[in-house]
Amino acid sequence: MEHEDPRNGESPHRSSKKPKFSSNYIPESEIRDEFSHHQPRVARINNGSFGSCPGSVLAAQRRWQLQFLRQPDAFYFNTLRNGITASRMIIKDLINADHVDEVSLVDNATTAAAIVLQQIGHSFAEGKFKKSDTVLMLHCAFQAVKKSIQAYVTRAGGSVVEVRLPFPVNSEEEIISEFKQSITEGKSNGRKIRLAIIDHITSMPSVVIPVKELVRVCREEGIDQVFVDAAHAIGSLKVAVKEIGADFYVSNLHKWFFCPPSVAFLHCKKANASSDVHHPVVSHEYGNGLPIESSWIGTRDYSSQLVIPAVLEFVNRFEGGIEGIMERNHEQVVKMGKMLAESWGTNLGSPPEMCMAMIMVGLPSRLCLNSEEDASRLRSYLRDCHEVEVPIFYQVPKDGEDGVRDNDGCITGYVRISHQVYNTLDDYEKLRDAINQMVKDGKTCKMLCIE
Repeated sequence: MEHEDPRNGESPHRSSKKPKFSSNYIPESEIRDEFSHHQPRVARINNGSFGSCPGSVLAAQRRWQLQFLRQPDAFYFNTLRNGITASRMIIKDLINADHVDEVSLVDNATTAAAIVLQQIGHSFAEGKFKKSDTVLMLHCAFQAVKKSIQAYVTRAGGSVVEVRLPFPVNSEEEIISEFKQSITEGKSNGRKIRLAIIDHITSMPSVVIPVKELVRVCREEGIDQVFVDAAHAIGSLKVAVKEIGADFYVSNLHKWFFCPPSVAFLHCKKANASSDVHHPVVSHEYGNGLPIESSWIGTRDYSSQLVIPAVLEFVNRFEGGIEGIMERNHEQVVKMGKMLAESWGTNLGSPPEMCMAMIMVGLPSRLCLNSEEDASRLRSYLRDCHEVEVPIFYQVPKDGEDGVRDNDGCITGYVRISHQVYNTLDDYEKLRDAINQMVKDGKTCKMLCIE
């Protein structure tokens, strides 16, 4: 049996015991105190973009930062590696991974995309893949992922096939059908699909993707590798990487798992853990495996990776722990989405079972939201004039299709609302009333003037 590097996971912090939940659950007053650093009076219904971090976790982060600053050498040699390993152990148990050496902590999903796409780009550049071979991804993939494909794959000769995500979407079958059609396109003319990139929860528009089924389709179709970009997943839905079966799976810990920015985990199946997968920032740990490479990329603040035990303590103050939080967030965001849609006379962008803690709600057609510029203008107006922070999505009408309609016309704009433990009914009522007032006053997006 090969000797295992203790830096890669054999830690005194290792435990297979399930977390103990407090019998005295956190009251509303303590939740308000935990997030009292949020700007007052702002309806912050955009947790999906940057996440949120409670005060107790911020205090833990500050303790780690001061410990480093007091004696950096002792911290580096005696503390840092064990602390990161303890955090990786927690993530390993949360996501049902086989071994801790499959789990690396990185800055964010963008970094993970660079790690995965870098090795794909190298294979194109070194002639292991044909120039005609391709990468498959959803057309609404996060922009940074698209740029990573441009930087690492297309410049090395690879091509890209985009899967059109139907929206509004009515069923998982619609997505699976589009995905299969795009695979046929990607394999045309003798090409091979070297990598499929699948979102677990798309960002804009936000929809939960049937990722397990799509990974299975990829295996049946002989696609080399599958990378699941699950930036919004952990903390908003159950993550079970063995059941999903992807080669690579990344999720941000600062969006829905209450970590300070920025930190994410990247899970690499054991078969890929020792392959040519490296952190794009090369340090003296290069070649020691991705988890070790990622644990030291030079002098920097590693505190966001070290506070994961404190985050676990925070979520276990809630009834049901993180699972209870996820369930309540889903119930509330669906409830708030239905309330807005009913008030505005519009629709939800997906069935409730295809969303988790974010949901898309159609905006009244009388707002005349007809471009990305209109969406940006409306978002700024809501922020500056009504203290409402919410993303706006412009749905480009398809040629020859009228799309979803309300009583006055075609719905081309949607809000993406989030729900997190700090949100209240007032937050959503502020948004509801601001939009209703615009409609009442006859204001359109073109008429909004933001200084």
